[in-house]
Amino acid sequence: MQRPAVYTVHYRLKNRTGEVIDTSEGGEPLTFMLGSGSVIKGIQEAVKGRGPGDCLEVTVPPELAYGEHNPELVRRVPRSMFESVDDLQIGMKFQTNTGDEAQVIKVVGIDGNLVHVDANHPLAGFTLYFDLEIVQVREASDDELASDPPR
Repeated sequence: MQRPAVYTVHYRLKNRTGEVIDTSEGGEPLTFMLGSGSVIKGIQEAVKGRGPGDCLEVTVPPELAYGEHNPELVRRVPRSMFESVDDLQIGMKFQTNTGDEAQVIKVVGIDGNLVHVDANHPLAGFTLYFDLEIVQVREASDDELASDPPR
């Protein structure tokens, strides 16, 4: 059986008006194994079968990125849940450890004794625009297969 490919790419993520909102330029490129959960599906599909030196412009719809914005993940909780926070402000982010995995919530509103929080990924509901440059493609190592097996 053939091992999955591991891609190393430089990327620029832009919003719909072309403003760069994240980039690997000036830093380390992104490395991921095809089929793993470490990178959004839209990127994985775009690079599949491509090689080093390939440059791509990729438009990734929400369903192949971070999903649609889910209104059920926006909740009002008692302010008392933040009693250890001295100066609670809109925009603050907190990590919760409820259930099987950690989740990041963002404070999006404060209304008296109620705090409005949003557990959606910050890019949920958005179409993402990437410029990608493939730097390297290689077979996955035993360690990579063991630590993040393809799904």
